[in-house]
Amino acid sequence: MTRSKFPLSQVYTVLEPGAVVLIGSRLGDKINLMPISWKTMLDFDPPIVGCCIGDHSYTFGMVKKSKEFTMNIPAAGLLKNVYASGQVSGRAVDKFNKFGFTAVPGSKVKAPLIKECFINLECKVVNAQLVDKYNFFVVKVVAAWIDRAAKHAHAVRHISGKKFMIDGKTVSI
Repeated sequence: MTRSKFPLSQVYTVLEPGAVVLIGSRLGDKINLMPISWKTMLDFDPPIVGCCIGDHSYTFGMVKKSKEFTMNIPAAGLLKNVYASGQVSGRAVDKFNKFGFTAVPGSKVKAPLIKECFINLECKVVNAQLVDKYNFFVVKVVAAWIDRAAKHAHAVRHISGKKFMIDGKTVSI
């Protein structure tokens, strides 16, 4: 077998793709949303998830202070608006209005669910030890919702840059 060097800057493209989620956040009367794909399951019952949120973002500060957020899984049909929402800051733009998303109340957190997404997860930060060094939040999913009418909704997975993969065929072995 012949091997060649693989750029370290491209490691992300082979370890991901994780489903793109829209993080819904609230601090006081301000709400925001932000797409991310850097998250991982850490435990299953109860569901514990680790995720990275860039410390330069408006969402990072909101989550760090509020200690809660929502993860909302958009279907492939929303990809253009999801991508565009990640290209601007919520400090300057009301992303819900600009990109056609609807904030709805959660049951266990103050952060908004996003109506247009087919899965919504309400999350509370349970460990912030790695936040200052790695921007890594550990959260417990405290409520989960699914739109059962969206039977064939396909999640979007980020590959790199403007490249995405859309979920499709499921196989069993």
